[in-house]
Amino acid sequence: MAGPLPIADPAPADGLLPNQARLGAESRTFHGYVHIPFCRVRCGYCDFNTYTATELEGANQSDYAEILIQEIAFSAEVMAKSNVPARKLSSVFFGGGTPTQLPAADLTRILAALSETFGILPGAEITTEANPDTVDLEYLQQLATGGFNRISFGMQSAVDSVLKTLERTHNPANVSKAVAAAKQAGLEVSVDLIYGAPGESLDEWRESLETALALEPDHISAYALIVEDGTKLARQIKSGQLAEPDEDLQADKYELAESMLEKAGFGWYEVSNWAKLDSVASTNSHQSAHNLSYWNSQDWWGYGPGAHSHVGGVRWWNVKHPSAYGQKITDGISSAAGRETLDDRVRLEERILLEIRIATGVSIELAKQVHQDAAKLIAGFIADGLIDAASAIQGQIKLTLKGRLLADSLVRQLLG
Repeated sequence: MAGPLPIADPAPADGLLPNQARLGAESRTFHGYVHIPFCRVRCGYCDFNTYTATELEGANQSDYAEILIQEIAFSAEVMAKSNVPARKLSSVFFGGGTPTQLPAADLTRILAALSETFGILPGAEITTEANPDTVDLEYLQQLATGGFNRISFGMQSAVDSVLKTLERTHNPANVSKAVAAAKQAGLEVSVDLIYGAPGESLDEWRESLETALALEPDHISAYALIVEDGTKLARQIKSGQLAEPDEDLQADKYELAESMLEKAGFGWYEVSNWAKLDSVASTNSHQSAHNLSYWNSQDWWGYGPGAHSHVGGVRWWNVKHPSAYGQKITDGISSAAGRETLDDRVRLEERILLEIRIATGVSIELAKQVHQDAAKLIAGFIADGLIDAASAIQGQIKLTLKGRLLADSLVRQLLG
C-alpha cells in the first residue's frame, strides 16, 4: 500500500467543483483514469495503492466493476452541477495494481459505462496495463472487441535475478507469448522496463533492452528505479541486505537505452518514454496520448481508491482503501479524501515542471514569468549543453540527452 495521502483541504461530500474548474474547459481535453488496485502479490519496490487478497478487509473484487460504474455516474452529475462543459473522453487508461486481475468482461463493462456517460472521441486511445501471466489470446480478444486498442505489459526486466530482486513473479517467457497474442488481437503494445535494481549490471540492462526490442512493440517505457520510503526494498537497503542504486550507473543505463532505442527506430517524446517512429508524426502516433495529457496539464477524472483527478487546476484524490472507497460510493457521496485549488503561480510552476520533460519542451516566456533571471539561466544551460540552442532561439526549452539526465536540477533552478 502507498504512503499517506497529501495534506490539503477537506473535499465536500457532494463533490461539487469551484468555478475555477470550468474556466477555459473548452480549450482542454478530458481523459479518464481507472484504478484497479488488486494484485496477487506485492512487489518489494512498489509504492502504488495496491492490495492483495488478504488486505481487502471486506472489499470484494467481484463487486468492484459495479462500484466503479456508480462513481462514473456520480462524476457526470458533479461535472454537470458544477457547470463544467461536457466533453467526450480523449483517452482512457486502466492502471493498477493489475487491471487484468479482473475478468475482461468487467473491464469492458467499465469502459462501456464511460462511453455511455461521456462519449469517447473516435480513435481515442484506450489502454490497460497487464501482467503477462494474467492474459491469453481469448482474454485479449475480449478486450479488443470491447473497445480497448492498446495494452501496456509490465515486463520490467528479462533477467531472472533482477526480477527476483524486484520480487516480480511473472514468468519472463510469458512476455513474448502475451505480446504475440496482443498483436494477434489487434492491440498496440507497450512494454514497461525498470533499470537500476540493486545488483543489476550494465550488461544485464542491455539484455533486457535487447529482449524488449526483439518483441517489436510500438512503445517502450524505461523508468529508473526509485526506492520509496516504507517499501520492503527500502528496508532491505537500509539493513544492508541490498545495495543502494548507483546514480552514475543509472545514468549510464539511461544513455544505453537512448542509444539502443534510437538505433532500433524509436524516438523519445518524454524523459522515460520512447515511441516507434514509423508513424510518430501522424494522427496514429505510437506516443501515449494519455501520458501526454498529464504532461500537458489537461483534465482527467481518476476513478477508484487512491486515484487522483485534475480539472482546471482543481486537484483531488480518493480515499485509499477499497473498502472505505466502496462505502462512500454506495452512500452516494464523494469518495475524495482531500482537495486543493491551485493558484495561477502554482499552475505556472507545474507547467514548467511537466512540460520540460517532453520533447516539444516548454516556452521560454513561461520560464521568464516564474524567474526574473530565466534568460541568464537558459544561456548557461545552452553553454553546458543541457538544452538545444536552435530551439532556444525559437523560444522553446528543449532538453538534450545530457539535459534529460539533469532535468530535475534544471527545474529547480528555473523555479528559483
